[in-house]
Parts: sequence; structure tokens; C-alpha cells
Amino acid sequence: MDAAEIEEMFQGLGPVTIKRMFGGKGIYHLGRIVALEFRGDMLLKADDVSSPAFAEAGASQWTYEGKSGKPVKMPYWSIPDDAYDDPDLMAGWVRLAYEAAMRAE
Repeated sequence: MDAAEIEEMFQGLGPVTIKRMFGGKGIYHLGRIVALEFRGDMLLKADDVSSPAFAEAGASQWTYEGKSGKPVKMPYWSIPDDAYDDPDLMAGWVRLAYEAAMRAE
């Protein structure tokens, strides 16, 4: 995803800053990380408050295999499919990501 596509995706939230990280990109709003683009997937930040909404919408949580062989769950979730075709839905999801970023401090 290029910068213009990412900026369009987050337009409902406001201006974002995109930084390279972890072989992908970190997406920041007002200095707080709200999303990661990793291996072509956009992942939104979530927490205990917002992750149930992501799960109910069919999103999946980013996990990787830890050193012990057990999955490690990260606080980032895929974007529900229907949001890609609806700017209003997308705006709601990216706002949830920003709210989770605010609570993380």
C-alpha cells in the first residue's frame, strides 16, 4: 500500500504520519501509533475494550509463533472486509484504533 492509499484509508481520522518499521509501516495519528501495515495487510490497534468489536465483525488478531512455540497475540487486528468499500465504516474502525492508542498511555 502506498502513502496515498493509507492516507485515504485514514481520512476519517485526520492526518497520519507513516514511518517504516518491522519491515512494514507504522501509521501514527497525533503521535500515537494506530495501525501497522505488515506484509501487505493493514492492522488496526485494539485493546480489551475494542477487540470484541473487531472479533464480532470477523476480523482476526495478529499473532506470531513465539520462541516457546506458543502463539503470541499482538494488539493489532485486521480490518473487517466491509469497511474497505464504505468510507463511513472505515472511519469508525480507525477511530476505534485511535481510542485504543489513547488508552494505551
